[in-house]
Amino acid sequence: MLTLQLQELELPLVHPFKIARSEESVARTLIFRVAWRELEGLGESAPTPRYVESIESIRQWYNCNTLRAGTPFRLETLLEGIPLAARCGLDIALHDLIGKDMGKPLYELLGLDPLKTPLTSFTIGISDPALTLKKIAEIGDHPIMKVKLGLGSAQEQVETIELIRSHYRGTVRIDANEGWTPEAAVHILTQLERYDIEFCEQPIPAGSPEKLRYIKERVRIPIVTDEDSRDASDLPALYGCVDGINVKLVKCGGIRGALAMIHTARAMKLKIMLGCMVESAVLSTAAAHLSPLVDWADIDGPFLTAHDPFAGVTYQHGKLVLPDKAGLGVRELARVA
Repeated sequence: MLTLQLQELELPLVHPFKIARSEESVARTLIFRVAWRELEGLGESAPTPRYVESIESIRQWYNCNTLRAGTPFRLETLLEGIPLAARCGLDIALHDLIGKDMGKPLYELLGLDPLKTPLTSFTIGISDPALTLKKIAEIGDHPIMKVKLGLGSAQEQVETIELIRSHYRGTVRIDANEGWTPEAAVHILTQLERYDIEFCEQPIPAGSPEKLRYIKERVRIPIVTDEDSRDASDLPALYGCVDGINVKLVKCGGIRGALAMIHTARAMKLKIMLGCMVESAVLSTAAAHLSPLVDWADIDGPFLTAHDPFAGVTYQHGKLVLPDKAGLGVRELARVA
């Protein structure tokens, strides 16, 4: 039979991580441990209040519901009807178990080539100019940077990118986290076009695809959704309104949900980024196994945390390097209390 244990994990961050709607110095996630026979599968969820989910709501769900099958291979039965953030951790742990039972890395079970992983960006949160310069120095020659915007005046945000571009020659992506109006987005993005921005993520509050189309038709910087693309069911409404989507395992319910989003987006001719929350190497590594399927990666959770008790995906000048051990290939460096 399958048994589930949930453990809260606190992850101190290298720097306070500030976006348009929140700021944190310690990230809280939930580790899933699913035992079966002599094996243990690891999973993780990093719920966010943005979707009215929390560690407490996940615990409550599992306190009231039992696992519906005794083998990890009955994924549809086990995962059906579970809220997305709660489903994510279980989904990942089950895939880890299946890989360990079969002696194969997850990427191999999915038929993917580990050499075809993309480069990942390194995200910097909203900061004052002095801290921004410090973060740029710490990033060094990492080839892609994602910059959080969405707070302050339009001029201040443009000046942030100007400052970064005066010190950094790599690829720059920006993310407003729903922080602008459509008119402000057009105004700011038009000014930012001269700084060679790869794309802009979620410029306005989710829920208005036609307003995204309004922006897309007026600027040259490609528009990518995040909060507007939670799972596969959200994508048809975005047809013709954006250039790409951001897939995050915790948003869509784990690996199976991410695969559904990826295949739907491909059918719609959308580009795909695979992203993450502030999380440990468990969740980041699970996402990285899917990365040969996407165009862009923003799997930088391990860069942002100061002390991670897990090790998995590594980086070679920004390129994701997948572990070749069975399942996720994640190693536990220190037991979570």
